[in-house]
Amino acid sequence: MSKGASSGSADAKPASAVPASLQASSAGDDTDKLSDYVPQSADLSRAASASASHSKAASEEVEEDEDVEMRDAQDDEDDEDDEADAPSSARGPKTPRQLEKEREKHERSEARAEKAKAKAGQNSALSSTREEMKKSKLADSMKRFSYLLGQTELFQHFIDIKKERDPEFRALLEESQAKRGAKAKKADGGSGGARRRKTEKEEDAELLGEDDDEGEDTFVFEESPTYVKGGTMRDYQVQGLNWMISLYQNGINGILADEMGLGKTLQTISFLGFLKHHRDTPGFHLVVVPKSTLDNWRREFEKWVPGFRVVVLQGPQEERNAMIQQYLLPQEFDILLTTYEMCLREKSALKKLSWEYIIIDEAHRIKNADSLLSQIVRAFNSRSRLLITGTPLQNNLMELWSLLNFLLPDVFSNSEDFESWFKDKGDEAQDQVVQQLHKVLRPFLLRRVKADVEKSLLPKKEINIFVGLTDMQRKWYKSILEKDIDAVNGAGGKKEGKTRLLNIVMQLRKCCNHPYLFDGAEPGPPFTTDEHLVFNSGKMVILDKLLKSMKEKGSRVLIFSQMSRVLDILEDYCLFREYKYCRIDGQSAHEDRISAIDEYNKEGSEKFVFLLTTRAGGLGINLTTADIVVLFDSDWNPQADLQAMDRAHRIGQTKQVYVFRFVTDQSVEERILDRAAQKLRLDQLVIQQGRSQAAAKAQQNKEDLVDMIQHGAEKIINTSNDLMIDEDIDAIISKGESRTSKLLEKYQGLNIDDLNNFRSETALEWEGQDFSAKGRQGKIGGIWIEPSKRQRKENYHVDSYYKDALSLKSKPSAPRAPRAPKQIALNDWQFFPKRFAELQERETAAFQRSQGYKVPLRETKEDEDPEVAEEERAKGQQFVDEAEELTEAEQAEKEKLAEQGFTHWTKRDYLAFIKGNERHGRRSYAQIAEEINNPDLTEKEVKAYANVFWNRVHELTDAERYIKRIEDGEARTAKIERNEANLNKFIHQFRAPLSQMKINYTGSTKKAYSEEEDRFILVSLSKHGLRGDETWEKIKADISEHPGFRFDWFVKSRTPIELSRRATTLMTLVLKDASVP
Repeated sequence: MSKGASSGSADAKPASAVPASLQASSAGDDTDKLSDYVPQSADLSRAASASASHSKAASEEVEEDEDVEMRDAQDDEDDEDDEADAPSSARGPKTPRQLEKEREKHERSEARAEKAKAKAGQNSALSSTREEMKKSKLADSMKRFSYLLGQTELFQHFIDIKKERDPEFRALLEESQAKRGAKAKKADGGSGGARRRKTEKEEDAELLGEDDDEGEDTFVFEESPTYVKGGTMRDYQVQGLNWMISLYQNGINGILADEMGLGKTLQTISFLGFLKHHRDTPGFHLVVVPKSTLDNWRREFEKWVPGFRVVVLQGPQEERNAMIQQYLLPQEFDILLTTYEMCLREKSALKKLSWEYIIIDEAHRIKNADSLLSQIVRAFNSRSRLLITGTPLQNNLMELWSLLNFLLPDVFSNSEDFESWFKDKGDEAQDQVVQQLHKVLRPFLLRRVKADVEKSLLPKKEINIFVGLTDMQRKWYKSILEKDIDAVNGAGGKKEGKTRLLNIVMQLRKCCNHPYLFDGAEPGPPFTTDEHLVFNSGKMVILDKLLKSMKEKGSRVLIFSQMSRVLDILEDYCLFREYKYCRIDGQSAHEDRISAIDEYNKEGSEKFVFLLTTRAGGLGINLTTADIVVLFDSDWNPQADLQAMDRAHRIGQTKQVYVFRFVTDQSVEERILDRAAQKLRLDQLVIQQGRSQAAAKAQQNKEDLVDMIQHGAEKIINTSNDLMIDEDIDAIISKGESRTSKLLEKYQGLNIDDLNNFRSETALEWEGQDFSAKGRQGKIGGIWIEPSKRQRKENYHVDSYYKDALSLKSKPSAPRAPRAPKQIALNDWQFFPKRFAELQERETAAFQRSQGYKVPLRETKEDEDPEVAEEERAKGQQFVDEAEELTEAEQAEKEKLAEQGFTHWTKRDYLAFIKGNERHGRRSYAQIAEEINNPDLTEKEVKAYANVFWNRVHELTDAERYIKRIEDGEARTAKIERNEANLNKFIHQFRAPLSQMKINYTGSTKKAYSEEEDRFILVSLSKHGLRGDETWEKIKADISEHPGFRFDWFVKSRTPIELSRRATTLMTLVLKDASVP
């Protein structure tokens, strides 16, 4: 692409860096949440509607221009009418008003001409760029076919199929072959194929001809390029850069699939730098990244290859429109950095441009060819494409085809042809399938792992820590099993068997984490943050020991869990143990994520723990300042856990990284761990070599789920022995290392055929015991408890995540409600008006009525009258049948009411608000705002929310619990204030308290401290106050700096906790003093 294409307008502005203000994401743009499917956007339905939307946008743009011209023309007509209406007597010299109107008319005419000229220049530049792109793509196609056919004969199969179906493709291919044939004939010297030696002249001519054909020399870097300014690239990163250059020179698109932490971002930016500095192609490049990494990519461009004109397309609609008009359409930029969401929202503008490169980070987002994002990105006009991913192609052949279709649509155009090519080989030829996969992928994919390329990075040590169940956990575990004993025993019906079993697995996993995840398990009210958080969960007991040990060693810890509610419990635990922490989960705003990561990584940070959900915290985050990773629970997909580990185990880590995976012994978690080890071995055999998994997506069958549930259940139900592991943390880690090694050895010797045939027959054997149906015969009825006979009357619902994770497809017995209009989730803490909820409910009911929806009859409980359920069904059906669609006035009212809810308040903000009220009091709005720590929520907004909160607090779930917490906190604060006042009053009785203060010791008070030391502690306590978070550290610092205690080893060696205990004793004496009321 020539540089002239970017300056089609005669008045194009000089190239300049894009202002930073336009690069920053808008803090208020909090609606950027998106999956690949957007059913509520009617204008974004698949590829056909995408082009229709493009046409519509273009027509609207033309109509807008015509409207402006019509208005200007009307203004001119009005001016002429005014002039014509003037009296004839005034036709002499023109008045100032007439002169002014003529001047305005002339300026409007010039403005219209200037606008038309600029638009024509812009369109000309865009058209010129498209034409140049078309020629470049044609040349690339020629090189691409020659290169692919030279790599492996496998591509000839797909090319032949496409050639038979597509005449255009056949013509292009014949032209390419004709050129190759002409060159070959010329090289033979027209000898009719007779073999002979070339003369020097012939060889020189051939070499010169090759130079003309190539047009550019093969380029290889031997060391870090000089244009990379932020540091020096490592050798393997330079190799990755050279690989991308070779793809570019052969017209091939590719997948950079290095393991996480090897610097894929740097390699990509350095390649774009090569295009700018060595190929005179600074742009235009489209880089699509997850929203969580958008700011990091911008910083990396500035750090490594400065000089690019980078535009970050993000923010509110008005700000994006300004960027498009000022930078994109005039082509005044080099790199457009944006997110998946913005590609969908601004697809019309992005389609107008011709992209030199489209680069997609975390490219597994487009592995589903039917997803909206995948189809929209395919519609963009580009010369080349590059995919970046750390976990490519982990599922099946269709996902592999989707990515190959994106990279090479002119070859891999039909998924059925691709799939049949492998299926035709038969199950007996698995090795051939793997070899074929490797051949297909070899030209496109580069995959390296840390162990191979990064010698300075120590390999991580992964240890499974096996924990026991507490009495409370055992009670809940047993209750879950007994509630569905027929399903546990494998006696459930086929229709709902998998669904019931999957729900049981989910509930058992929650029990293994912490029983407080179940409503009603936590003792209270009043609800307290106390030791019971620890001793009621086996994992928390071990975590408590582990964190204490790691704190003493100076380590820093990342704790991952799938469940955000587990993080809530861990957050309370950190507050209780006074561990300073950060947190990121799926609800964390983009700005909060950046702030938390920067706070944790900054030099001298006092944050000890970082709490993250496995999925939300697994991507785009660098936390190498931590060296301990704790997986509180395991993900169904082991790749998600590996991504979590790589947050700390990546380039830049200087310490040995330890990964501790918590597994509840003799429980469902042990089986899940076994299944994950099986998946990872298959990944090692197939994915790491060819990055595909031909037969690894074996769905979990009913027998496997029963086996998971029954594993260890007999021991839990029928024995009364203590299941807790009460040992020293070092001994627990040592045992965990031994069992982890045995688990790895179990799968290390298996090959791909063994794993593909690894079904329930082998999965049901564990530690020498047969768990198969045959091995269990006579056990279930004879050894397991037999609960009282009862019928199952209650519905159980499965979290959608677990259903998707195991790819189970079950048909519900009751009819499912049709998809309702897109509506706002009514979270009780956001306090939407009641009228708004009524309108939403009626809108849904009206839609159901239009679909002929019938309200199903719910199942009744054992002692419930069936007529009650029938009356409820009839009442619900009547509501649906009588529901009328909202009028325009009601729609407007609904939209207005929606703005009255606190939609920008997240669950985390709400819980922080409760905590702030508890710590500072309900009127301390400034302190509560600081506690929330959200820059978007000012003191004024917190006050407005507080007024609504206290007026409608009883509408909340657990309202009494939260009110109790706040009232107890206010009572504690009032008590502390009284004690501070009494302490100050007592000390102010003495002119020189350090020498004159008289403390009335009781007979039982031990005098380990001298009176001088006690006086100093009380004076320092009065100075720093009783409510400070670091009061005791400050008192210890005062003691260390005081010259009077220079040689007082006893008081200088006291810890903050010991000083706290002594101060509590002294305060008791002070408050008992008769002189203090």
